[in-house]
Amino acid sequence: MTQPGFFDLDNRYESISKLGDPLEVLDHAIPWETFRPVLSKALHKFKKNNAGRKPYDSVFMFKILVLQSLNNLSDDQTEFMIKDRLSFMRFLGLDFEDTVPDAKTLWLFRDTLSNKNVTDKLFRRFNRYLDREGLFARQGQLIDASIVPVPVQRNTREENTRIKHGEIPEGWKEQPHKLQQKDTDARWVKKNGRSHYGYKNHVNADRKHKLIRTFVITDASVHDSQVFDSLLDSSNTGKQVFADSAYRSKEINGTLKERGLKNEIHHKGYRGTPLTEAKQRVNHKRSKVRAMVEHIFGFQQNSLGGKFIRTTGILRARAKIGMMNLAYNMKRYVYLTKNKPAHASG
Repeated sequence: MTQPGFFDLDNRYESISKLGDPLEVLDHAIPWETFRPVLSKALHKFKKNNAGRKPYDSVFMFKILVLQSLNNLSDDQTEFMIKDRLSFMRFLGLDFEDTVPDAKTLWLFRDTLSNKNVTDKLFRRFNRYLDREGLFARQGQLIDASIVPVPVQRNTREENTRIKHGEIPEGWKEQPHKLQQKDTDARWVKKNGRSHYGYKNHVNADRKHKLIRTFVITDASVHDSQVFDSLLDSSNTGKQVFADSAYRSKEINGTLKERGLKNEIHHKGYRGTPLTEAKQRVNHKRSKVRAMVEHIFGFQQNSLGGKFIRTTGILRARAKIGMMNLAYNMKRYVYLTKNKPAHASG
């Protein structure tokens, strides 16, 4: 079989476009160059350390991370899919003769961003762009958390006990390769009678646009209410704050009053003191609003290839989950602006 010529490829791309290529739409909608200053600053030393060959363009590599997050792919899967799919190639601006970064290069790039906490900066950069586009945080705040599972560690009970107390199990330091493969930051949590192992993605979305405005990543054992203050978004023009009953406490109520915010957190029933019918009606009304933030987690689970991640350690988990949140906001932005003129890709 001969390699397709220019016109053959052009016709194939035209056919893909007619069928509706979501990556083409995303590519034209997102101002990719707005991320370059953040990436360039973070990757200055990374480029110096890889002086043996010309480094890949930082925005190009960042777009690969976006692709990976949109489909929840491993590094090896990402390398394969870029080589295999025309839509991936077009999104990245690649021709058949161009070199595709291998899985190790992609891992090193993402790890550099992880160690410098760059994902948070990229997320905030895009949120500032959303503000400039008129998509301000409005009509109140929706707060919730979702468990992000990771591979279960096969440790002994004694090893798990030491890890839980922030200690490195005996003998692991003498086996650096083994230690590298062990996640000493992820934790177990029980929810609805089931045990889960991993991390938590705590988010605050605005009611008007259903965009994630702030997020905090913790291990799964951290109670939802413990990061409530860190999630509050002072830029939201609405005064209402919605959350489920896990967030209801005197401390949180006091925080909301101090900030002039209206408490729309679900009422909580207690043993011997069930909710009154009036409070049940209030909860039912609030549930219709609060469900919007659950749609975000549902989208990540069902449309972004699931929430399961394969990273090790909380630094990498923060980067991976942060990219998941950024990818969601990008897709949401495309939906909210689908009738607006496309942005020039770069």
